[in-house]
Amino acid sequence: MANTKSAKKANRVIGRRTAVNKSRRSRVRSTWRGVEEALAAGDAKAAAAALKQAESETMRAVTKGVLHKNTASRKVSRLAKRIGALSASK
Repeated sequence: MANTKSAKKANRVIGRRTAVNKSRRSRVRSTWRGVEEALAAGDAKAAAAALKQAESETMRAVTKGVLHKNTASRKVSRLAKRIGALSASK
């Protein structure tokens, strides 16, 4: 339990930041899911459009400190690779 005034304030700030980060992480995962659904449907154009939005949201999360840069890059790269494979197979 926080004893000092500054520790109590820090706890309040942590709570607010956690809520914001949770929301951002949820938005990123939703965009990733949109790409996954387009890939499952076999729609390369929709998947490419969804990837563009997902990449933007993912990199924004990196700048906000929600995700690590390498994690985000790896995820975007793997999604792009799958879209490329889908496009090539058609």
